[in-house]
Amino acid sequence: MNLRTYWGWYAVLVQLLLLAFLGQFPEVIECYYSQGIYRYIDAFWRFCLGRIPFSVGDVFYLLLILKIAWSLCRWKKTTLSQKWISLGQWSAVVFMIFQLSWGLNYHRQKLTDTWNLNPQYTLEELVTFTRQLRDETHRIHLQITQDPQKSVRVPYRLDSLFLLAHEGYQTLQQRHPDINYGQRSVKKSLLSTPLSYMGFSGYFNPFTHEAQVNALLPSYTLGNVICHEMAHQTGIASESECNFIGFLAGYYHTNPYFRYSVCTAALRYCLGTLQVTQPKRFKTLYDSLHEGVKANFRESKQFWENYDTPIHKGFHGFYDHFLKVNQQSDGMAGYSKHVGLLMGYTREHFIFEKLQKNEK
Repeated sequence: MNLRTYWGWYAVLVQLLLLAFLGQFPEVIECYYSQGIYRYIDAFWRFCLGRIPFSVGDVFYLLLILKIAWSLCRWKKTTLSQKWISLGQWSAVVFMIFQLSWGLNYHRQKLTDTWNLNPQYTLEELVTFTRQLRDETHRIHLQITQDPQKSVRVPYRLDSLFLLAHEGYQTLQQRHPDINYGQRSVKKSLLSTPLSYMGFSGYFNPFTHEAQVNALLPSYTLGNVICHEMAHQTGIASESECNFIGFLAGYYHTNPYFRYSVCTAALRYCLGTLQVTQPKRFKTLYDSLHEGVKANFRESKQFWENYDTPIHKGFHGFYDHFLKVNQQSDGMAGYSKHVGLLMGYTREHFIFEKLQKNEK
């Protein structure tokens, strides 16, 4: 191969080797990138794009799709060598921008290390925690509805939820200063319908640093999704850690709709784990839920069933592989791993009991 002609593929190889080397030093990445360089990159993009009312990231991806379509139309007019050269050059540039803008966060220190959390638990501890979470969900549910039979409907517009979520992160930062959110840049996705068919509630754009939210979701789930995507903006790449931080941002919020949203999301993960490992206990716990809470769960199930297609499974398979390549060995299953983080955190902070006492 000619070095000048095939520089793209050589650049990809060098980047992969460098990334493998840097990945051996998570403390260095944590100190100099995640808590250093990344903060400035993120602040720059959020300052530039945060006040724009539409999703620049969605427009970027739409233009990228058009570019790919145009390239495919010209595919037959180019030789195999030219195709290979062009693909290498594009891969090198995009891969470098992705890693510098965001991707190195996949190799930072884990929250279990920086927060000294023990995510391990027994099945008995999971059952106990699920009961606590059920009781807390019931308490918040009655605070909102005053009726155990009634499902929760959120009375806020999406833009108002974005503002409220920012307040939740400001409250969380007072408790945990290392979770520094900064300027708000959360948008309603222009691609909400495609996202639904792909099986995604939202996404973080690593190039524009916007948090995108699927606007078609059941309203009671929106608080949890918004808080999750905002967690990515703070430099957290792990999906399980974003679920965990998103839960804290929603639960420490003064707004009961956010607390209900994150508690029901965590409760579903706990029940899902028990359904596989302890089906009898799962049934007992699920049957004990308020009818209004179960109605909300059915609402979510019906929503995703309406968009369940082979496209859904295909994109989930692709993203599962993407996560595994980027140091998240559990892939899509890692979303549920935040249950261990929550249990490790509650062992130290007793969050349910403390918040109840503060409210009284």
